Amino acid sequence: MITRYALFEGKVKHGQTEAFRKAVIERILPKWRAFPRATGVRVSFAEARDEGAPELPMILAIDYPSLEAVEEALASPVRSEARAATEAVLAEFFDGRIHHHVTLANEYNL
Repeated sequence: MITRYALFEGKVKHGQTEAFRKAVIERILPKWRAFPRATGVRVSFAEARDEGAPELPMILAIDYPSLEAVEEALASPVRSEARAATEAVLAEFFDGRIHHHVTLANEYNL
């Protein structure tokens, strides 16, 4: 499985954490779920971090069956829609940057 992560590094504007989370779920998540060939979407909101660790208020993970599927999703019109929705929410609630990482996931169930 291939997982493409978006790490949101920065800060949610003061007093806006709940509004930010609600906007992500209501306004952006439907776009992320519409990516072609995506097999799963996880939105993780930070609750705590190690001392000195960078602030990542949110991490997005979208799973795909292959690198080709990731490329197809990124080339689709849905990406533009998702980017526009994300930029609108971030402009309202977030100061920081986003960086992406594509990983080969290995899962070991207990």
